[in-house]
Amino acid sequence: MEKNALTFKSKCILFFVIFIAGLSISTSVRSQLPTAKQIASKMKIGWNLGNTLEVVWGAPGTTTQAAIDSVKAAGFNTVRLPVAWFYHSDTITSKIDVTWLAKVKKVVDYCIKDSMYVIINAHWDKGWLENRVNAANKDIANKRQQAYWTQIANYFKDYDGHLLFAGANEPNVEDATGMSVLLSYHQTFINAVRATGGNNSSRTLIIQGPSTDIDKTNKLMNTMPIDNIANRLIVEVHYYTPWNFCGMNGDASWGKMFYYWGKGNHSTSDVTRNSTWGEESDMDKYLGLMKSKFVDKGIPVIIGEYGAFRRKLSPPSDQALHNASIEYYYRYFMKSATSKGIITYCWDTGGIFNFTTGKITDRVVLKAIMQGAKDATTGIAFLKDNTIELYPNPFRSTISLKTNNPDVINRVTVFDMMGHQVETVEHSAVKTPLALGSSLKPEMYIVQVNEANSTKSFKVLKME
Repeated sequence: MEKNALTFKSKCILFFVIFIAGLSISTSVRSQLPTAKQIASKMKIGWNLGNTLEVVWGAPGTTTQAAIDSVKAAGFNTVRLPVAWFYHSDTITSKIDVTWLAKVKKVVDYCIKDSMYVIINAHWDKGWLENRVNAANKDIANKRQQAYWTQIANYFKDYDGHLLFAGANEPNVEDATGMSVLLSYHQTFINAVRATGGNNSSRTLIIQGPSTDIDKTNKLMNTMPIDNIANRLIVEVHYYTPWNFCGMNGDASWGKMFYYWGKGNHSTSDVTRNSTWGEESDMDKYLGLMKSKFVDKGIPVIIGEYGAFRRKLSPPSDQALHNASIEYYYRYFMKSATSKGIITYCWDTGGIFNFTTGKITDRVVLKAIMQGAKDATTGIAFLKDNTIELYPNPFRSTISLKTNNPDVINRVTVFDMMGHQVETVEHSAVKTPLALGSSLKPEMYIVQVNEANSTKSFKVLKME
């Protein structure tokens, strides 16, 4: 009897030891999600489910699994969900409505089912945070930030690394004082999520630059909030530059709307609507600031929103040229951002996809986004050396060759990728700018420029 009791006691101890060891292993595994850099390397092309869960702005339709399936099939693998919480909570206790949490979860699960990465944020939401980044509202905003993210993080704590949290949207900050307050909001967000434990102990979190403006972020965001686990933070900025072209819906005292954007897309008859700033070189410069400040230092960057919205123009404005400008903007932006290691999320409120049926509503923009990402990996770009420019690249009808000195060019020859000569312009016909490619079919070509003492070659792409 004593022997049996001892055996039973020993078994109980052994079981307890194994149970505790198993629990420790389970907790350890659950709490070590991939680093931000590892996750960012898998987040390729992003899309915003705009306004559906931010009902203050009005929703473009009920989101369905079919819609998310369509987004996935089109080539996107990461989705940003702009979400309102204040609007769906008790404004005194900050308790979030459980039915609203369940609705958000439903959309998250649509994305997870398709193996997509998902960002849940706290969006504009009546401006409870983003319009109150100041000392007067610091305490109450931090209290609400703590309450919301404790609830959100607990509700989603069992999700793996495919789910990311973003603590704000576009927090309005103009100076170092505001930046200091914003950092306190970020710190509260991080602390609240980490305190819930489990997978949230190492979940990748996204913090916003001041006003999500690249220039302000470059100048003001010189320190990061403290995180008790290394390498789990991503920086977010937005890009609607130039606003005159991207989103302005009426002329203002400070400037006029731009209808035409990019080299090769300027109007000769509607010149007051040509972009006068914010074109290719500015875009490369601004995005380059985020690369050098964060990406090159191992901190991933997302462009949480970007877009240029098509207008319906009336004569004498050129609708076709405006449409070409929109397409080129998306394509060039994607190429520039992707080549710098920045992850992008196009803003969509039903203009690209129907949120209920999943039907593609703008194939031109969708194709430009996907091709721009491809351009970044195939090396296609706007081409320029010290004396020669080729633009736009990719092109649809013709590509323009501009040179400082056409007299030194003996011949311009275009070859297909099999090495066949498909177009030639001899010295006597060379002018600047020189239009090439009008009779070519859509595919890749090499433009070869023979000068007196050198030969220069450029890879170009003609689109359908």
